[in-house]
Amino acid sequence: MKKYSNFMLIIFLLFSTVFCSDVSDSTDKSPESFYVANWNVENLFDTVDNPTKNDEWFTPESEINWTDQKLHVKMSNLARLIKYMNNGNGPDILGIEEVENQQLLTDLIDKYLDRKDYKVAYSESPDARGIDNALIYNSSKFGVESVNPIKIKFDKPKSSRDILFVQLVEHSSKEIINVFVNHWPSRREGLKKSEKFRINAAVSLVKAIDELKQNNANPNIVILGDFNDMPSNLSISKYLNAQELNCDSIESSNNELLNLSYTDFKKGYGTYRYKGHWNMLDQIIVSNSFLDGEKFDYECGSFEIIKPDFLIQKEGKYAGTSLPTFGGRKYLGGYSDHFAIGAKFIFNNNLNK
Repeated sequence: MKKYSNFMLIIFLLFSTVFCSDVSDSTDKSPESFYVANWNVENLFDTVDNPTKNDEWFTPESEINWTDQKLHVKMSNLARLIKYMNNGNGPDILGIEEVENQQLLTDLIDKYLDRKDYKVAYSESPDARGIDNALIYNSSKFGVESVNPIKIKFDKPKSSRDILFVQLVEHSSKEIINVFVNHWPSRREGLKKSEKFRINAAVSLVKAIDELKQNNANPNIVILGDFNDMPSNLSISKYLNAQELNCDSIESSNNELLNLSYTDFKKGYGTYRYKGHWNMLDQIIVSNSFLDGEKFDYECGSFEIIKPDFLIQKEGKYAGTSLPTFGGRKYLGGYSDHFAIGAKFIFNNNLNK
């Protein structure tokens, strides 16, 4: 009788283990997610002089001697960080600033990332130097509905990048995510003198969003980029009206646009250091539709400045910053002068209901 009981006990335990495993597999799976990132990649140029652009600095004949080998190092470095993102899975949506042409990103994907599911959305800007905004997206999760440039009012012709507006379609739900990739006018002329141009960029972006809302009162909006302003500056806090998202009071976040970068900014963190001070120039801003429990949601607290150890300068007055390709005119063989940023979003269970 004792042997029989032991035998039955073993059978019961085996059955329980298999049954519980099946239940666990069906109920404990984390929801499917997608990862959004942005990176100003610091002057990604090919080595060929384009007579329609002021790109002669990035040629083998120039003072900096921009060669195919240096471009290869640059592309390898960019690929290393992109692969590192999202716990080694790479981003699903990646906004990019300061790239000369679409072919460079195609080569980055095909030759360095080896990702057949990555595709590029791109539009040429009137910027005199030829640096544009772009979007790399995971085509196994998203398709493209449309790609359009948004013009920014600027005093000097060919002195500003267009905002890149890409409508992505999530495959399973057919929901549209409206992505705006920005690289607003620089502060080269001084903060106050140049501020009006970034305000113009914000006004242009708001106009595009208002037009979008004529057909959809609550669209999914993701705004990425290098804004050359901080979250508290007028262009973003007043004209774009993107406010801080507090994860402790997420249900009371009634503002239409929420700046995921704001909390880290208040803590003194940044993506670009200038004269010893950190600046949160690179930001991710989303519509409150990513907080309503419908369709997609932002995973609160997941915003991050992406700065693995291999990216960071270890000594000297620039210790702690991202190792750039150039320090002035000195070739350093690094990555970019900006840190990348990223955030995680989830597909809700009721997405297809």
